[in-house]
Amino acid sequence: MNETVKDYRRLNVPHPLPYQGSKRNLAPLILSYFPPHSTRLVEPFAGSAAISLAVAHRGLADRFLINDAHTPVIDLWRDIIEKPEGLATKYRTLWQAQLGREREYYDSVRRKFNETHKPEYFLYLLARCVKAAIRYNGGGEFNNSPDNRRKGAHPDTMRERIVGASALLQGRTEISACDYREVLANCNSADLVYMDPPYQGVCRNRDNRYCPKIDHREFCDSLAALNDKGCMYVVSYDGRTGEKTYGELLPTYLNLVHIEVHAGRSTQATLLGRDHDTYESLYLSSALAKAISSKKNKKPQMEFAW
Repeated sequence: MNETVKDYRRLNVPHPLPYQGSKRNLAPLILSYFPPHSTRLVEPFAGSAAISLAVAHRGLADRFLINDAHTPVIDLWRDIIEKPEGLATKYRTLWQAQLGREREYYDSVRRKFNETHKPEYFLYLLARCVKAAIRYNGGGEFNNSPDNRRKGAHPDTMRERIVGASALLQGRTEISACDYREVLANCNSADLVYMDPPYQGVCRNRDNRYCPKIDHREFCDSLAALNDKGCMYVVSYDGRTGEKTYGELLPTYLNLVHIEVHAGRSTQATLLGRDHDTYESLYLSSALAKAISSKKNKKPQMEFAW
């Protein structure tokens, strides 16, 4: 094993991409339902690739496939993995140039990103924008505002995160920007697939977050095809806050194991003075449930989805 990888495994998992909806905090719990080792981990909706990084950090897979239909995200991941020092240097230049004129400079970088889609501009915007949320206007231009309370991660911190992520993934990661169905069609029973698709509860016609259209029925058909191939997979998908639920449950004919994952206190409920916790749905394929049950010599404490 590469000594650099060993060094980064002794540290916290490096996360270079600030990203709304990242599974960074839930990763340890999600990984508790993974098998001890996989030949390849596939993330068709990678985003911040928090699960791939966590798996690589723990040495739970040999190879990785990081895919996202949003090309700027994948272009940024390509630079993180293949050109970490160059990207870190470009981020440092942008970060230092903003000092003393943060708002004006943010607007100029946003214009440049919308013209060029360069990865370093995208990284700077994610580090500075409100809630690290990717938002576009009707014309396809990134339009989220800056969080004026912060300047973004310090260049030294960002460099450590970028170089650390590269050390974990370089040389064993395939990167692509295509439709998730194409990725799933090429998966087989030796893969472990983790899916965090855009949630039904937030992807509506008037929502201006980056949100590729995912047809619920087509997604279920893709999962059924994975079942036919005996593939092991995990799906994070919607959930509930208090008594309010979001989106449809995945159908019973898929024979999935449904787990509610405690995702913490609802920020919006807290602001309104309510004591509501958020629970996200985690679904395990029957092939995965059987695999981890046999490893533990007991049936996991799970309930099938209704």
